[in-house]
Amino acid sequence: MNSSIIRFVLGNVLKIEGLFLLLPALVSGIYLEHEGFYFVSVAAVCLALGFLMTRKPPESQVFYLKEGCIATSLSWILLSFFGCLPFYLSGEIPSFTDALFETISGFTTTGVSVLSDVEALSHCALFWRSFTHWIGGMGVLVFLLAVIPLSGGSHINLMRAESPGPSVGKLVPKIRYTARILYIIYFAMTVLEVILLLLGKMPLFDALTTSFGTAGTGGFGIKNDSIMSYSPYLQWVVTIFMILFGVNFNAYYLMLFGKLKKALLIEEVRAYFIIILGATGIIFFNILNTCAGIFDALTHAAFQVGSIITTTGFSTTDFDFWPRTSQTVLVLLMFIGACAGSTGGGIKVSRFLVLIKTIIKELNSYIHPKSVKKIKIDGKPVEHEVVRSTNVYVITFIIIFSASVFAISIDGKDLTTNFTAVAATINNIGPGLALVGPTRNFGHFSIFSKFVLMFDMMAGRLELFPLLILFHPAAWKDLFTKKFQK
Repeated sequence: MNSSIIRFVLGNVLKIEGLFLLLPALVSGIYLEHEGFYFVSVAAVCLALGFLMTRKPPESQVFYLKEGCIATSLSWILLSFFGCLPFYLSGEIPSFTDALFETISGFTTTGVSVLSDVEALSHCALFWRSFTHWIGGMGVLVFLLAVIPLSGGSHINLMRAESPGPSVGKLVPKIRYTARILYIIYFAMTVLEVILLLLGKMPLFDALTTSFGTAGTGGFGIKNDSIMSYSPYLQWVVTIFMILFGVNFNAYYLMLFGKLKKALLIEEVRAYFIIILGATGIIFFNILNTCAGIFDALTHAAFQVGSIITTTGFSTTDFDFWPRTSQTVLVLLMFIGACAGSTGGGIKVSRFLVLIKTIIKELNSYIHPKSVKKIKIDGKPVEHEVVRSTNVYVITFIIIFSASVFAISIDGKDLTTNFTAVAATINNIGPGLALVGPTRNFGHFSIFSKFVLMFDMMAGRLELFPLLILFHPAAWKDLFTKKFQK
């Protein structure tokens, strides 16, 4: 294993985090808050460690998927550890476990919280809390590939390990330019949302933090009622952008270069919008009698469907009081998730398309045993490796999900709370039902359960396997063998 390239990547990640930590420090200067000192201190530590780790470049910058997965997982663990220190050291979140939980929730764009009074936090803490969503949405290693000149042709393994979806490809021949294009689109859409929110008379600080949460499909709000107290116009702006950030970014790339028709023909994107329209329609008619009118019902239905399927987690109402049919639709959307290649979480629409077509193919083989048919998406045959990896992913997902529900059941909470708590964390959504509903928080779980849920958040964001590989002895065998030989 090429341990030197892993060290080099981790060092660069720490340097990037150190620079990012200066942003909330700047916010503290604007609002004259002493908490900014802790952000500056942690930033200095990150930068110092980062420079030490990158002082000696690796002899070989070529690495394989194994190194990519290990570097990605360790990067996210390091990000979360150092990212939580300002919360803990400042005393704004006095428990280290809670500070780590909140930070992992931020970076993984989950949006679940252990805080009962978010508005008690300083402006710099609120800014960092929301900004972690923006960093985690597209991925810090994608950002690394975009700004740091790494040589070698194997760096798609970093993007493959961090990016969501059953398969990851290049938009352009060079992976560095692909990463830059993704971040340009991401940044431009974020800025556009900020402008539209400002036009609706949302304060600048609110517009920035809300846009960070929307872009990363994270869902940390800066108010205790999430988005409930904002105007219908602002709620609709957030609704539209949540849904847009859940679209496969390949579609935006095609639109950018004038290939609108090709972008609209992407099967996953069409299925994604059909699911949204269908779910919104069902919930709209189901809650119509409980709302103030047609527009109110449509606003809440569209917002919550967009929030849950994109795994953002904002809320405009307490859907824990909605009819069971509407709650069931939302729980199903938790598992479907957004498109592959978006900032959203969940299992992904593309995987469900592959699974459904695999079932249809299997049924056809019973009727016509000698027929040979390929599964196709967008008119192109799906490789057997993609079908196999999709099946393995879903099986692994079910095993981790079931084990997690069992593990946190030790706390003695009801099944609805446990089931939706795991669903909300492993799918990177945010709110669940019952004791983890949109007006509740996760602070009542035991330390053990919080670590189980932290693992679920990290595993869900990294598509399970990059994190699981850390627990495989063979992943470290080469490293220890080389050290022993030396």
